[in-house]
Amino acid sequence: MLADLNLKQRSIGVNFNARGEAEVKLWAPKAKSAELLLTANNKKYPLKEASYGYWILTTPELKPGDLYQFVLNGEKPLPDPASLSQPESVHGASQAIDLSAFVWGDQDWQNYPLAEYLLYELHTGTFTPQGTFAGIEQKLDYLKELGITAIEIMPVAQFPGDRNWGYDGVFPFAVQNTYGGAQGLQHLVNLCHKRSIGVVLDVVYNHLGPEGNYFGEFGQYFTQKYNTPWGNAINFDDEYSDAVRQYYIENVLMWFRDFHIDALRMDAVHAIKDFSTKHLLREIKQNVNQLMAETGRKHHLIVELDLNDTRFINPLEKEGFGMDAQWIDEFHHALRVTVSGDKTGYYSDFDGIKHLEKAYRDAYVYDGLYSPHRKKTFGIKAEDNPGEQFVVFSQNHDQVGNRMLGERSSALFSFEMQKLMAGAVLVSPFLPMLFMGEEYSEPHPFLYFVSHTDPELAEAVCKGRKAEFAAFHAEGEAPDPVDDASFTGSKLQWDLVEQQPHATLLRFYKTLISLRKQLPALHHLNRQHLGVSSDENTKTLMLHRWHEDNQVLCLMNFSDQIQQIQLPYNQQQWHKVLASADLEWNGPENAPQSVNASTPVTLQPQSITIYSNQT
Repeated sequence: MLADLNLKQRSIGVNFNARGEAEVKLWAPKAKSAELLLTANNKKYPLKEASYGYWILTTPELKPGDLYQFVLNGEKPLPDPASLSQPESVHGASQAIDLSAFVWGDQDWQNYPLAEYLLYELHTGTFTPQGTFAGIEQKLDYLKELGITAIEIMPVAQFPGDRNWGYDGVFPFAVQNTYGGAQGLQHLVNLCHKRSIGVVLDVVYNHLGPEGNYFGEFGQYFTQKYNTPWGNAINFDDEYSDAVRQYYIENVLMWFRDFHIDALRMDAVHAIKDFSTKHLLREIKQNVNQLMAETGRKHHLIVELDLNDTRFINPLEKEGFGMDAQWIDEFHHALRVTVSGDKTGYYSDFDGIKHLEKAYRDAYVYDGLYSPHRKKTFGIKAEDNPGEQFVVFSQNHDQVGNRMLGERSSALFSFEMQKLMAGAVLVSPFLPMLFMGEEYSEPHPFLYFVSHTDPELAEAVCKGRKAEFAAFHAEGEAPDPVDDASFTGSKLQWDLVEQQPHATLLRFYKTLISLRKQLPALHHLNRQHLGVSSDENTKTLMLHRWHEDNQVLCLMNFSDQIQQIQLPYNQQQWHKVLASADLEWNGPENAPQSVNASTPVTLQPQSITIYSNQT
């Protein structure tokens, strides 16, 4: 059945042919009858039963912009599981949309190679006062000047109400109406490409949200074979799973083909339960490869993965799943323990600077080591995987928002430490990602927020959040996720970028990003051209990177004291290119312009100094 998948357009839901007719295809394998209901005139049109549990109809009666529902077995009307638009919320009628009607102007755009990606994660609702795609468009000049090459948008699949992180979406094909809908997203991507900015979209294929989830009434989208944190797993390998797999493969292809998205970030793929002979991710990659061959456009697949398992990111020809890159939380964890010393929860596995040194060298910290937190040996070595396959960060939506009070690094660490953490990420041999606002030390938290319209569900979420952090009662009560203040209090404050010390930190980030692009040793992500050493007593780390005749030394002092570090390399002279402790960055003292390898270098507390062998 999957061989019938059409790369040129969606084959499920409602689509419009060249004659302007609506071609309707619904999967409802156990239904005795299926009808299309046009809500404007309350007329019903019967669908014809086809093979593999599908029902089909071609009709001129349904036009773009019309509202419609499906009626199974003569019972209550339901929204389309493959809906492209839900203007009346997750419980309302679906809206027919012709995605091909948008006029694109990005014909000259070429997606960046993955190694050129410098990511900026943002949440549409809190990134700007408007909380829309149009609001993001107004900040593209700012982002371009910052130096990032791609924005990563948290999930936009339709969710209940107007406030949500996006991981409670229940219509994977429908773009959130309060953000600007499908056309708003197409317009944003088109404009990004004109500004030479790539667009990564966060998608969720491991679960569906609870409110507005009518999938079970249509077919076997879920299986009881596996337990997940969100209930029954999506059915990727049980009876009737062919159609479910096709549904999600079609979703991937739609974002690339019809929205010109450059890369997908797939949420928590370790929670995708699939023991088929061909894993879903591998099949997705094969179909994306076919699409790219047909369109000539390049797309990337990035996964969030809580498994140090190179099978996910190894190429198809090496029997891998073919994912192009993965988020790597272990770099974040090692950096945070180095900075703060906090070893609660999953941080208990990390020994601070020694593990940060290992993360720079090996990507995975746990690569066959015994994990005390997991109480088992964990991971595999990633020796043959290039640096561009690993996305690193000092904070992201999860690591900030899953704290009880949603504190960013700006609320937890000193100004000097924030500069050091930025440097630690941006000099790494991996793909760096910033979380919106970190570049100017946004003080607002990023809290967990929802706007469920089901009162019982909203109350359950509130109680669950308070119970989750009951052990932290000394720090106060967990903010109510349903309270609008949790959402509005998480919005960025754009007036701060011109105030001090925010303006200085923003300038520091711009300089760091520019250096990463300009210095060949930092720009090329060759993990073999890297040396790293650390000293637990002084909490100092030295990262040496090189490319051809360019060498760079990155000296980091995570301690609260001035430290001396001996340069072990036989380079006669090293020239300063950036020192976070210099006066121009509101630091205490300027570092010398040049240093000799025979003389110990003085490092200011909580600082990074970058030297090059070239002026």
